[in-house]
Amino acid sequence: MSTKDFVEKDYYKVLGVPKDATDAEIKKAYRKLARENHPDANKGDAKAEERFKEISEANDVLGDPKRRKEYDEARALFGNGGFRAGPGAGGTFNFDLGDLFGGAQAGGAGTGAGAGGFGGGLGDVFGGLFNRGAGTGPRTQPRRGQDIESEVTLSFTEAVDGATVPLRMSSQQPCKACSGTGDKNGTPRVCPTCVGTGQVSRGGSGSFSLTDPCVDCKGRGLIAENPCEVCHGSGRAKSSRTMQVRIPAGVSDGQRIRLRGKGAPGERGGPAGDLYVVVHVGEHPVFGRRGDNLTVTVPVSFTEAALGGEVKVPTLGGPPVTLKLPAGTPNGRTMRARGKGAVRKDGTRGDLLVTVEVSVPTELGDEAREALEAYRKATEGHDPRAELFQAAKGA
Repeated sequence: MSTKDFVEKDYYKVLGVPKDATDAEIKKAYRKLARENHPDANKGDAKAEERFKEISEANDVLGDPKRRKEYDEARALFGNGGFRAGPGAGGTFNFDLGDLFGGAQAGGAGTGAGAGGFGGGLGDVFGGLFNRGAGTGPRTQPRRGQDIESEVTLSFTEAVDGATVPLRMSSQQPCKACSGTGDKNGTPRVCPTCVGTGQVSRGGSGSFSLTDPCVDCKGRGLIAENPCEVCHGSGRAKSSRTMQVRIPAGVSDGQRIRLRGKGAPGERGGPAGDLYVVVHVGEHPVFGRRGDNLTVTVPVSFTEAALGGEVKVPTLGGPPVTLKLPAGTPNGRTMRARGKGAVRKDGTRGDLLVTVEVSVPTELGDEAREALEAYRKATEGHDPRAELFQAAKGA
């Protein structure tokens, strides 16, 4: 990422959220846009693919509280492309933004009033955000690999217990034909334009210089004299691979898991990108889920609810449990079977929430009907709706 990127790119605008958006709002906006512009859903659409990259880049910054803070501070500092002098400061600062990011240059001679005071501090602030370290002299810069996003669908039980699933992913990998050099002879030369840094300075607003990716080497710092016929000198080629990924127990539908260093490999010793896996969870015919707790609805007979008793309740993947039903249990009451729910992050389990549903028979035999008629006569003096009408009158 160049200084031009942080000066000109508005990641809030990319995700369509305000600058004071909460983490949850940013996450929701990213998921919606990523799903709409995902390459798998837009085969052959170069614009959608480029849009997906922009969305992912914006989320990498705004989705990380630390990087978001650094980004906001950088935007506030540089505003509309110009450095904001502090109160009482006079004149014009005449220095290259590259000096801010690279730290003090050899020799240490500052230009203007502010050269000596900003070298270390701004390098620390911006270094974390733009993955650039301090250093002097021309060199080919390591490049971080691309982040990859994939999706996986799990069954309800797999989501609760965790599962290892195969994921087939496509990403830019070092070209095998030229060993990632871009040159078919394996001997690229250092770019004379950027002297191997992959970046060049250009005149910006006022007396500033802005750093852009070098157009001659496309930011690689190297130029292939004999371009590889497979990657055309880029050193990267599209490759597919299958990876076994462990999805932790207790994941929920729509959750986005970050696997550090499992994305595309970096270049010239740069770190690999990250793999983001969006999890989709199927439904279960019996059980539901509420956070770390599982839910189940258990039908009981009228006599069990009225007189009380013991009922067996199924559990997910384990033996049934027996719950004691108190006499006079109303329809809809929820009881708790502790430790029979989903796995939490600390390895413990949530609970199984059992909701009682009184089952009304649709057909009655003669004996059952006579018994119920007798029960109705025995309870004629009780009106279950009396309190309802009294409350309606008093309202």
